[in-house]
Parts: sequence; C-alpha cells; structure tokens
Amino acid sequence: MTSPELPLAIFLMGPTAAGKTLLALSLHDALPVEIVSVDSSQVYRGMDIGTAKPTVSEQLRAPHRLIDIREPTQSYSAAEFCIDASREMAMITEQGKIPLLVGGTMFYFSALEFGLSDLPSGNLAIRSRISELAQQLGWPGMHKRLHDIDPVSATRIHPNDGRRIQRALEIYELTGQPPSKITDTRPGALLPYHIVKIALWPDDRQWLHRRIAGRFDSMLEQGFVEEVEQLRRRFDLNMNASSTRIVGYRQIHEYLTGKINYSQMREQAIAATRQFAKRQITWLRNYPAIQVIGTSKPLRTKECIDFLQKYMHH
Repeated sequence: MTSPELPLAIFLMGPTAAGKTLLALSLHDALPVEIVSVDSSQVYRGMDIGTAKPTVSEQLRAPHRLIDIREPTQSYSAAEFCIDASREMAMITEQGKIPLLVGGTMFYFSALEFGLSDLPSGNLAIRSRISELAQQLGWPGMHKRLHDIDPVSATRIHPNDGRRIQRALEIYELTGQPPSKITDTRPGALLPYHIVKIALWPDDRQWLHRRIAGRFDSMLEQGFVEEVEQLRRRFDLNMNASSTRIVGYRQIHEYLTGKINYSQMREQAIAATRQFAKRQITWLRNYPAIQVIGTSKPLRTKECIDFLQKYMHH
C-alpha cells in the first residue's frame, strides 16, 4: 500500500458537521484533486437539505461524484459503493488527477480499503446495552426494533433468536448500516492506491454539539420540513424505505404523521445526530493509519495542504 509506484488517493473523513465539505472545497481549489462523495445518504436525489449535500454553487466549483445516483425508494449497498467508487477513482487517475474521497460513512471507507467480508468485531459495551434493553422489552420487542431498521434481516431472524437479533443490532450500532446491506463479497484485491487518510477530529465535543444543533436549525430554516413533505408526496415513502431512516428525515417523518410535535422533532433529531456522530468517532478511533487534524485549529486548511503536498512531491 505504501509503494511509491501506486497512484495517490486521499481519504478525508470525520463526523457529521465537522467541516469536511468546506475543507474538501479548499483542497480542490489548491490541489489537482477530484472529489468522490463517501456518503450513504447523499446518493439520494431530492434529499438535499437534510443530507447537507453540497449546494449547486459548491458543486459548480468542485463537482462531487456519487451524489444523486438513486431515487429515495431505491436501496444502495456498500458493495455497490465499492464498485462505483473504484470506477470513479480509476477515471480520475487516468486524467492525471488525485481522487479525494470525502464523507462520513465510515463503513464505506473501510469496505473500499479492506473489502467487505469482515463484519465488525463485537463491541462489549454495545452488546451489554442491547442485552439490558432486551431484559426490559424481551427479544420479540428487540426484533420489532430490528424490523424498523432492517426489515430484510428481521424476516430472516426468528423473534426469539436473541443471539442473532443482538448481533444484527450490534452491527447496525457499529456501522450505521442495516446488516442486510453488508454483503460478504470481498473485492479481488485491495485498493491499488497509496492511500493518505486525514480525519477531522473534534477535540472539543461541545464544539461539535453546538455545530450539530446550529446546522439542524439552519436546515429547518432552509425548508427541511418542506423537503420531507415533498418526498412523501412524490414517492409515498413509508418507514421501510432506506432513505426515510436517515437521521433527521425519520424525525420529521414522525412529526408529519403526528407522532411527535415540532419541538420534540427538533430535540430528537439533534440527539440522534449526536449519537450518529459518536458512532462515527468510534469508527475513526479504530481506523488504522489516519492523520488527525483537530477541528479547533483555524489553520487546518493550510496544515492539510502542506501535509498532502509532501506526498505529491514524492
């Protein structure tokens, strides 16, 4: 992987609201890179505000590949992402440019770099939490939870099969992906690139929490509720569609169907986004060979460019 003969590829990772898009645009302005999105929610057309998709002007400044490639009623798996991203990376390299893969779907990064056959190893803390909840709700109650996030897995697993229900919920907690989306197809070879991995790291968790709340309020001002209403009208989406389970969309969907009120929707969406960011940070903590850049540093763009230029001059 570190051979100088391999072409260079850059991974820019980080939790939601950490500032990845802004940094990616600056890198695109300064370096010969082309951006590939690594985001399982930005693949959906019409889901723009709630996925924090780059704006039209940002996309004119720096086109993002692998966004707007599915309808909200369709599914998109990590295996499909690996095929699509490998193709886009090859095209970028052929043009003499460097692929810059940007996003927060950590499982996609891992699948692309290491293949898909290795499901995440067990996490004792998550498993204990699931067991405690199972004591309250019973395994049929946990099976219902599994059905909400992954109907395909739920139909394969008996409502009393505690061990398999627990493992499926654990995989979802660890990856943010429904277990049925995680296939056992490993690409024939590891990615033929020298990969430089940069992670935006929120060294002040309160800073990230403020960013998450501020960004959600900004999304509401931009018309997030109207976006979900429009999607519901166009596609008659129900809670089984992958797209309606995305953080923010799920809570607004529940608000529009009268299950919760507006302030509950806002609170629950912000809390769910914080939980999502926590899962992303857990992945990053275990991700090998990343160069960490703290988000509290105002000069991170320059630091990043200087760091990458060393590799480009090799």
